[in-house]
Amino acid sequence: MRHLKNREHLMKYSLIIIFFYFLISCQTKGQKKQDDDSDLSLKIDSVISEQKFNGVILVSTDSIDIYSKAIGFSDLEKETKLDLNDQFVIGSISKQITAVLVLREYEKKNLELDDSIEKYLTQINQPWTKEVTIHHLLTHTHGIVDLNKPLEFKQGSQFHYSQLGYELLAQILEKVTEKSFEQLSTELFENYGLKNTFHPKNKEYGHLVKGYEENENGVLVFAANSLDNYVPAGSFISNAADLKKWNENLYSGKLVTKETLKLMTTKYATRIHPIFETVEYGYGLLFKDGEQNVQVGALGYAPGFVSACYYYPQENLNLVILENTANNLDDFKQTFKIHTSIMELIKKRTHNNGSYEKP
Repeated sequence: MRHLKNREHLMKYSLIIIFFYFLISCQTKGQKKQDDDSDLSLKIDSVISEQKFNGVILVSTDSIDIYSKAIGFSDLEKETKLDLNDQFVIGSISKQITAVLVLREYEKKNLELDDSIEKYLTQINQPWTKEVTIHHLLTHTHGIVDLNKPLEFKQGSQFHYSQLGYELLAQILEKVTEKSFEQLSTELFENYGLKNTFHPKNKEYGHLVKGYEENENGVLVFAANSLDNYVPAGSFISNAADLKKWNENLYSGKLVTKETLKLMTTKYATRIHPIFETVEYGYGLLFKDGEQNVQVGALGYAPGFVSACYYYPQENLNLVILENTANNLDDFKQTFKIHTSIMELIKKRTHNNGSYEKP
């Protein structure tokens, strides 16, 4: 009996030790996370202090905003201070929205990605409509430079970044759904609680900031043509909180299924990029070779607006940078210097935490 009691005491003692070890371990991990977050915030502050920046930066997980600041003015002439909820033109970040709309119709079996565009765009009187597919449009490998001219190259053989290709995707969506692209995108935003994201024809946005570009004399001047690009390729309007929510919905499989999301993050073509040099292209999303599980997203440029929207799967981090002043336009690496510097900080954090794993 005494032996059994001793064993019971020993087991209770062991359980208490294990519990306290677990508690201390959790506290240690929690403290390390707080230290990492504080360190990242200080480093971002340092990056900003070294260069001119006028915009909003948000670094967050699903539940915590690690870094959240609005710096500068929404109207330089009136010196109206920027607010975290202000809205910006998001440039090529728009392409992933268009890609999602296409893929949602694909999931409904209303179209196939290898469908030739002749099936939908009957108004284009060119022989290449029989050969170019929806997949080619999504991946900028279609070769279309003018609707009235031959292809620049054989479809699927090269990459040529194309705003026109995404406009054609919007026209296909309109044919398939019998809805305008404005209506389709507005319904998507409303259904997923993106209350600050708009097609520019939907005039309900009320907090769009003014965009400015540096002229040849180094002076920032108002850019009146910020919304002149094709909307499906580069003219949606959004804010930092909504782009964070967009990432959460996209990468959790709420906008499209996990299987379809893999299509978006599959390497289809290599682009010689003006900022990243060599980068892989999926469906509206960019990533370095093998880094789909490390850093995936897009940069965006529209006259007067310089943006980034990225997701870091292994850290479950979102990065949104929205800037309404475009400097050094003769060297895009400098225009996006703050954006890429912060992106590099987050990648290094992932490395240092030992969670950097190539797929």
